[in-house]
Amino acid sequence: MLKNFKPEDLITIPNLLSIFRIVLIAPFVVFFLQKNYIAAAIALIISGISDALDGFIARTFNQVTDVGKVLDPIADKLTLISIMVCVTIFSPIVLPVMLVLILKDMGMLVGGSVLIKKGITPPAAKWYGKVSTFMFYISVCLIVFLKAAFNYENSTLSLLTLSVTTLMMFFSLIKYFMIFLSLINENENKKTLV
Repeated sequence: MLKNFKPEDLITIPNLLSIFRIVLIAPFVVFFLQKNYIAAAIALIISGISDALDGFIARTFNQVTDVGKVLDPIADKLTLISIMVCVTIFSPIVLPVMLVLILKDMGMLVGGSVLIKKGITPPAAKWYGKVSTFMFYISVCLIVFLKAAFNYENSTLSLLTLSVTTLMMFFSLIKYFMIFLSLINENENKKTLV
């Protein structure tokens, strides 16, 4: 598991915020499926704010932990997957883009698991990961808002916004994959030196 795991690391404000984001998934899904889009949007906004806060607090107050480096991306991925499923039910036109995003996120989870099994702590979220997540939230909110508020659906607009988001997500995936390879190589080099 985590090399430097300490149970008390779970009880830091950033890690509690990540756990809170995971808990928020259930009300978001329930509200969304009940077509209570305002309540679902509020849950999503609160989740997004807590996502931004956990990293800021961790860095500002020196509360960066190995647990947090794993917990934050798990909260991100679970939130994204729940949004993807809800939006696909809401607007089936986005299914192909959603499948690509799910495959990409599963790849990142597998990569993180490989690092953990090798005793390597996965890297903290980088700016490009945060930007791609923010772009995803904006795209989804735009699609849902237009349909829910104005009963307006534009498949070209939906595919365009999600395609740009997908490109950014693939860019972040490539950057994370380069970090993954670097960490694996560095770990192998340490083993050969010992």
